[in-house]
Amino acid sequence: MQDTTDDKTIEKFMGVLRIIAVVFLFIHLYYFMFPVLKEIGWFHPFVNKTLLRLQNLYHMFSTTWPTKIICFLFLGVGCMGTSSKKKEDLSWQDVLWRIIVGFFLFFGSGIFFMNGYRISHTAYIIYGLITVAGFIFLMWGGILASRLIRVNLMGDRFNFENESFEQERKRMDNEYSINIPTRFYYKGKWNKGWINVVNPFRASMVLGTPGSGKSFAIINNYIKQCIEKGFAMYIYDYKFPDLSMIAINHYRLHPNGYEVPPKVYVLNFDDPRRSHRCNPINPKLMTDITDAYQAAYTIMLNLNKTWIQKQGEFFVESPITLVSAIIWFLKIYKNGKYCTFPHVIQLLNMPYTEIFPILMSYEELEAYLSPFVDAWKGQAQDQLQGQLASAKIPLSRMASPQLYWVMSGDDFTLDINNPKEPKILCVGNNPDRQDIYGAALGLYNSRITRLINKKKQLKSCVLIDELPTIFFKGLDNLIATARSNKVAVCLGFQDFSQLNRDYGDKESKVIQNTVGNVFSGQVVAETADILSKRFGKVLQRRQSLSINKHDTSVSISTQLDSLIPASKIATMTQGMFVGAVTDNFGEEINQKVFNAKIVVDVKKVAKEEKKYKDISIITDFTDENGEDHMEEMIRQNYRRIVAETKQLVKDEIARIEADPDLCHLLEDAE
Repeated sequence: MQDTTDDKTIEKFMGVLRIIAVVFLFIHLYYFMFPVLKEIGWFHPFVNKTLLRLQNLYHMFSTTWPTKIICFLFLGVGCMGTSSKKKEDLSWQDVLWRIIVGFFLFFGSGIFFMNGYRISHTAYIIYGLITVAGFIFLMWGGILASRLIRVNLMGDRFNFENESFEQERKRMDNEYSINIPTRFYYKGKWNKGWINVVNPFRASMVLGTPGSGKSFAIINNYIKQCIEKGFAMYIYDYKFPDLSMIAINHYRLHPNGYEVPPKVYVLNFDDPRRSHRCNPINPKLMTDITDAYQAAYTIMLNLNKTWIQKQGEFFVESPITLVSAIIWFLKIYKNGKYCTFPHVIQLLNMPYTEIFPILMSYEELEAYLSPFVDAWKGQAQDQLQGQLASAKIPLSRMASPQLYWVMSGDDFTLDINNPKEPKILCVGNNPDRQDIYGAALGLYNSRITRLINKKKQLKSCVLIDELPTIFFKGLDNLIATARSNKVAVCLGFQDFSQLNRDYGDKESKVIQNTVGNVFSGQVVAETADILSKRFGKVLQRRQSLSINKHDTSVSISTQLDSLIPASKIATMTQGMFVGAVTDNFGEEINQKVFNAKIVVDVKKVAKEEKKYKDISIITDFTDENGEDHMEEMIRQNYRRIVAETKQLVKDEIARIEADPDLCHLLEDAE
């Protein structure tokens, strides 16, 4: 009720101002057109007497301008309070042409007076008519402008202004920080800002549909800044060599961040010339049979992604247990002389009537073999064949000479954050062969997570692009526990549905909820909803407009709504990212949430990329005469592993036959 009374009072006041404008117009015309008015008898003694007194105000009537300006000001202010019926389809064009015409007519009518001297009665009349017409057009345009302003008071149709907010403008740098420059919109203009990941050890995830710019804007920044700050690096390069080229060349151009210079290693199954060799189950790095189980678990679940959501079932656990037993057997046999994954594959494909007696002859493996032995002794051949096939069939797909070559060497160990021997390790996948290569690389991942998560090691970064293409056993535990060991994890993937599909709902939820720093380009559907809720809500201004036959009412209210709605996340342009970062004690970040365009100095990047060199040849297969023997040497390595496995079985069978306490194992097999 009080608001209505105030509105009426304001309206009355504005009406008075418009009347004053009309009075000044009358005074102006009466004074400057007096000769004509006197001739036709349109004058009054009182008005004449009043004007004679006003003549003392010489400056007001020295020219036509002062009274017109006063009239114009009163009219302009008075029109601002008009509250008559509004037109919803009114535009600024409708208003501006009236105001412009009125302005030129009202102030331009003075051309009929030259230096204050009257010319003719006709000129007086034309002057008066043009001045009045200009006044009418100004009042018309002013009233429409008032209506237009009232109607479009909240003209932000897509709520862009309401959903803009203050973001971090200050760069916060420390020994470990990742700092990314941005531009963000707030209060009607674009501002410079920073995304400060002051604690990368609380893990980061980078989401975005294909082409949203997550690699170019975020992941490349992570690689470069981690190298500049002396991190040991493990990079899973799904589209090899995109990320590997950046890492290797950036270290070559910026080598000063490390106290102990790291060595750069590359694993690439497609091109053995440009690949180092590494045994992922190096016996020196396995201290317990659980390490063997972890390796088997990872390799089997990477080969059978559907098993991830069936963990604990009999026909899932049985093949994993069998592969674990074989790995541990090779670890303890002759001090691990044949403990490589190619030997595991070959040994698994030997006849089970020979394998079971060999494994059962070792006491620490009896418990692992009991499910198979029970089926064997119970004549449950169908069950036994099913258990064996579940292990043999997936692993047989990895019996590739190139994989055997890379996985049977020992050029380096996987303790990448060893402060005495730091490493930058790039492992490459191939989208055309990701099922096979992903399984092998998953084994490297699994071993690395167990080796780097230790005390008193060098700060390190594990960067996984396109995470769902590989099963990373122990990733959730690495994120949750590696912060104190200075391990930064950065995960890149397209959306949460991918993660749910390939990691299962439970593990996917753990990863989503334990990651501290979030970057998201364009994502849609459920992922956008989840992120919108994560960023929280803010008090926003709302307007409602009601137009009826007699009047228009405008009401403004506030409402708690999403800071960054899911619809905005789903329609972002390339290079635009939303997200939230974490902070530290003593390094508090007031504006943790961001919605900004990532600033990338494209010219600087292009200039640096011109200095990049291709990945150099690591293993030269040519002889003195320049002939290439790569295929021959890789085949020889393959045949050597097959021969060594067969010889191992023969030697073990002979040992069992010669031992009276063990020979019954062979009799049971027969």
